Amino acid sequence: MEILNTFVNPVIVCFCLVVGYAIKHLLPKVSNRIIPTVVVIVGIVVALWINQWAVITPDIILSGALSGLASTGLHQLFKQWIDSGGKVEQ
Repeated sequence: MEILNTFVNPVIVCFCLVVGYAIKHLLPKVSNRIIPTVVVIVGIVVALWINQWAVITPDIILSGALSGLASTGLHQLFKQWIDSGGKVEQ
């Protein structure tokens, strides 16, 4: 769990969440299967941009990739919560 706190950047997660949402709703012909790949790539690019392209390290790439994947998971969690009418399952 500590790894997630180290490598998941909320700014990148939000950015990727918006990009994934835009792809899904503005480009309906795009397969949903490629959205996670796109947000991982976007996450890496944003992580590099945040770090001002100074040095490309595995930590920065991992941070961007995990943040991009976290945005996909967050979208699915929110979608399931909405579909269940806001009920929390125990």
